Amino acid sequence: MPSTGYLLAALAVILIVTFALRALPFAFIAPVRSSALLAYLGVHMPLGIMLILTAYTLSPVTAAASSWGPMAAALALTVGLQVWRRSALLSIVAGTGTYMLLLETVA
Repeated sequence: MPSTGYLLAALAVILIVTFALRALPFAFIAPVRSSALLAYLGVHMPLGIMLILTAYTLSPVTAAASSWGPMAAALALTVGLQVWRRSALLSIVAGTGTYMLLLETVA
């Protein structure tokens, strides 16, 4: 078993690295706050994330044949809510809830 000093030194290193990794983004936020790249990502990233999640969800590897109906209904609801309300959180929660509910009750 390692000595107490060795364990304390390992814990200290872990603490320092964890703190540094969590504090690092805040150290660089001021210079990049007015960055054009950051503004571009802020506008286009939610759409990109939704497209990636949709592609992953609709991939044949993850979906059994019996879940295509609930998946199509949930996707239609998600897209409809996003177009109507423009709220990503509402769209994702409602679409996921609808899919899970239909998957458990219909399929």
